This record gives sequence, C-alpha cells and structure tokens, in this order.
Amino acid sequence: MNKNSLIGSILIAAIVIWWMTMSSNNAKQQAEAQAKEKEAAAAMEAARADSADQLVLGDKTPELKAAPVLGDDNLDERRETRDESESGKVVVADSAKVASAAADSVTADSAQAAEAPKVVEPRTVTVETDKFIMTLSNKGARVQSVIVKALPDSAGNFPEIIQDTALGALDLKLGKADLTDALFNLGDTPEKIKVENDVTVQFTFTDASGKQVIRSYGFTKAGVAVRQVNRFVGFKPADYELSWKGGMKETEVMPKGKSFGGASYFFSEVIFKNSEITERETFSDAMAFDNANYYWVGMRRKYVALSVQFDKPVPVKVNAKHIDVATEGNPDPGTYSLTIADGIRGDSLAYNFMVLPLQWDEVEALDQGYEKIIVTGSKWFPGSSVWFVWICKWLLKLLKFFYSIIPNYGVAIILVTFIVRAFTTPFTVKQLKSTRAMSKLKPQLDEINVKYRSDPQKKQAAIMELYAKNGVNPLASCTGGCLPMLIQMPIFMGLFFVLGRAIELRGMPAFLWITDLSKSDVVWSGFSIPFVMPAGLAILPWIMVVTTYFQTKVTMSGSAGMDPAQQKMMTWMMPAMMFFFSAVMPSGLVLYWIVSNFWSIAQYKFINRGVMAQGSESSKLKGKDVQDAKIVK
Repeated sequence: MNKNSLIGSILIAAIVIWWMTMSSNNAKQQAEAQAKEKEAAAAMEAARADSADQLVLGDKTPELKAAPVLGDDNLDERRETRDESESGKVVVADSAKVASAAADSVTADSAQAAEAPKVVEPRTVTVETDKFIMTLSNKGARVQSVIVKALPDSAGNFPEIIQDTALGALDLKLGKADLTDALFNLGDTPEKIKVENDVTVQFTFTDASGKQVIRSYGFTKAGVAVRQVNRFVGFKPADYELSWKGGMKETEVMPKGKSFGGASYFFSEVIFKNSEITERETFSDAMAFDNANYYWVGMRRKYVALSVQFDKPVPVKVNAKHIDVATEGNPDPGTYSLTIADGIRGDSLAYNFMVLPLQWDEVEALDQGYEKIIVTGSKWFPGSSVWFVWICKWLLKLLKFFYSIIPNYGVAIILVTFIVRAFTTPFTVKQLKSTRAMSKLKPQLDEINVKYRSDPQKKQAAIMELYAKNGVNPLASCTGGCLPMLIQMPIFMGLFFVLGRAIELRGMPAFLWITDLSKSDVVWSGFSIPFVMPAGLAILPWIMVVTTYFQTKVTMSGSAGMDPAQQKMMTWMMPAMMFFFSAVMPSGLVLYWIVSNFWSIAQYKFINRGVMAQGSESSKLKGKDVQDAKIVK
C-alpha cells in the first residue's frame, strides 16, 4: 500500500470512527431528550390530574402538590404501600405488560408529548346581581368575596363582608379528599358577569382516575340566594364537610378607643335555626353545637348575615371557632370560622348560600325565621321569642309609616315617642294618685305600727280599717304602680333594639347636626373623653344629662314617702349613668330618650298641679282618731 492509499485509509477510518461516535452521541442525546419529554409529559399529566398550584422559587424546578383522590378512603394505606415499594422492597410486574410497554414506548411517549394537557391556572369569576357582587375562585371552587350593595358607605362604596378573602367560604371536603387547594376547570367562563337572566357558573375537578366533582353556583338578577350544587361523576362519597374559614367582616365603622357599652352595638354572632329555636351565639373560644335538625346555619354582623340554608332540616354537625381581629383602637369583637359536616344522602349535595341585608320585611318574607336574627326573645321570659319580636316588628312598621308621610326618621322617632307615652299616661296618672294617697296615710300607718307592734293581727285589722275609711285599695294601688312599668318595659326595650339595629335608620339624617341616626352625633372629633366619648364630642348626651336630671327631680317630688337622702342620690345618679351609656349609643335612641324625658317633665308638672288642687279641698283624713289612741308598749 502506497503512501497515498495509507493516508486515505487512515482518513476513512477516522471518518467512520467520528461518524460512529457522533451517532452514539446523537442516540444518547435523543434518548435523554425522549426521557425529558416523557418526564415533562408525566408532570403535565400529574398537574392536570392534581389541579394544584405550581410553586416556583427562583430557578428551582416547580414543585407540585399531591392531588386529592376522589372516592378513595384508603388513600393513606395506598401511599404507605407505595412508600414501602419505593424504599427497596421487590415489586413483581407482569412481564408481558413490561414487554408491550417497551415496544410501544417511543410511540406512546411521542403521542403523550404531542398531546400534553394544559395546566389549570388560578382564576376568578366576578358575578354582579342587583343585590351583591360575588367573586368565585377556581381554587377549591370557593366563594372568595361578597360585596353587599345595600350597605354603601358615605362615599358610595360598597363594603366587603368576608373578613379574610384569601380563605373565603364554602371549601369542600369529600371523605378524605380535601378539595380546598384543588384547581377547578372553569372552561371559557368570562371573568366578569352581570346577571340579567339566570346564570350558572360551573367548576369541574377531575382526578387521576377520571372521577369528577362538578360545583356550580346559580344566580338570579334580584334574589338573595345563590344555589350551590355539587355533583359527583364516577363515584359516590359517603360524607362531606363545608369549611367557612374567612369569617365575616363588620361593614360599619367601629367607635375608636374603649368606651362604656359601645361594643354592644356591633354584633358578631354564629346564627342558626334548628327544629326548636332560632338562636344567636357569641363566644371567645370554640363551640360544638348540639345535634339537631338545622334549617340554616351562618354568621351575622350588625346589618348583614350570610347563611347556608338547606332544602329541608338536616342533622348536620356544626363547629365554630372564634377569630380575634381586634387591633389597637379598634374594639372589633372578632369573627368565626365555621364547619358544617353531614352524610350525603343522594346523588348530589345542594343548598342555598344566602346573602341577607337585615331589612325586616325582606328577610321575614323568606319565611325562614331570619327576622329573629335582628331581635330575639329572652330565655328568661317565656314566649318572648313570639310576643317581643311582634312588638319590635310593629314599632318598626310604625316608624316606617311615619317616614312614608314625613320622610324624616327623626320626626318619625318623635311621633312614635308621643304615641308610646300617650298610651302609658293613664296608667302613670293612676300610679301617681295612688302613691300620693298612700303617702298621706303614712303618719297614721306609722302610729298603727307602733301601737300594735306586739300584735300583728290587730295591726293588720287597724290598717285595713284605715284604708276602708279613706277609700284606698292597697292592691289597686300596687297594681296601678306596677302596671305602667310592666307595659312600658317591653315597649322601651323594643325601641331600644329597633333603633339600635334597624338597617332602615342606617345613614339617615334627622335635623341640624344629627346626620346619622344609627351613630353617635359627633360634631368635633378633635376633642374626646376617654371611655365616654372616644370618637369625639357629641351634643345629644349632654342634653340627655340635663333632661334626665329634671325628669328625675320632678318624679322624685311625687314620691313623698321616699327618704330625702335617697331622692338626692337618685337625682344625681340617674343623669350620670345615662350619660355614660348615651355617649356611644345611636343618636336615634338618645333622641327618643330626650323626647321621653320632656314628656315626663310636662306630664308630672300637670298631674302634680291637679293632684295638689284636689288635696287642698279635703285635707282632713278620715280615721284621725287613731292619733289620740293610747300607745301600747
């Protein structure tokens, strides 16, 4: 072989070796690429099955959360078995299936890479009706936000009523499958929907085995109910748990700083209606409610409530935990997280999610007892959940009637005050006359008590004889004195609750400086009195002090039998006590008390003058001879 042939052979060999090396490298790279494509396709498939969020930190690889497996209560056992197999235990596989999989690996991997499913991204849908604006998240297919249109602030903005919108409400757990963090598919649903006709927003979650949960929310244009339906495809869960972790937010501005009685006008309660009673519960820790058939369960703040309302009474298990949200200068009583659990008795789970501004006529029309969220009777008074609620209802109707004639709730409060006091005046007159008649007999009663102190029977006979001679009936006198109080008490308490809780008075002005009858009439926020007027200087409480002082003084002058020291103490104690409480009360309630005080002052002045005139005509009492009787030791 000559020189040229040798060089040519070496070049050919080098080319062959280089080609073979490149082919080997290409094959290796292709295998690695196919492996990467296979891993990517598997990750995409897992992401679709899991419907879970991808967490990307810097340049790290996305970390996928474990997906819930629907209808599988043995999930933990399967995970333990999988962990054992991965830790080194021998797993026997079907050799035929392995061979078949190896033969089709290239085709399957290529097809899977070509048809890789899209990852479900986090999304929200905002639905606006005439009553509210609700935002739904595809993370858990939960309610994320609720904005109520019936409660605009001074700037015309509507308030958010979910305390923590990141947690929201109505997370679903089916058996051991917790769908709280699962990403549901929304399809082509637009991001914003304004409801003109009935609208349904549907969320779909599919697990790795093809089982599905379909959660849908149905809206109407003017309704307060959102129909929430959960359907199950490919499996039937035995039980469920609804979680409401976001609580409820107060829509009103809290009085700044600590005050006497101020927090009592802002409500944060767990509410429910069972087969026995409509109840409101307030607590500072955790509470498990009694087993009963529940019509609805929910939470409320001052002027709004949210509830899960069932189609028929069901024996759900209800648990609640207090969430403290108070901060410095904000005495918010806090809110609650709520769980509702029960078995699934049909092929689906459905209920109404109610958004309820607490307007009496509207919630009463639902015929579910929601009006008793506003006012509930006391356990200490039998039947008060019926008759007391009835009194409050008609007091509110009377206010609204006067408002329809004269569109000013301040005037309506004054007119209602006149009606209430006019109704109780005859009883007050009878009480005053009885008190004065008894007080005139007091000297003779004292003498009888001294004379017959050792003989109770004779003493009682002498007292009854004295009453008979002077035409005084002690039983009628007692009844006349107690009856006005018994009549006025439920009316006063009814007005107290109605004026402090009626949404109709929210933001309603009266006259002059009273711009909101549902709040204290603060005229200067630059001056405040700690614990008394923390929000600023108000005028009505000072008027309340003056009128209460004169009203108490005039009333005490009619009680001739009361000790002068007690009269003096009451004259000063009542105004001081009323000042502490009225300083943070709604101005509508303080206005009612002020007008009532003026009425009492005029009433007692007029009655006292008439009684004194009658007394001057016959100052001589019958039975005067008792004074001349011999005193028995």
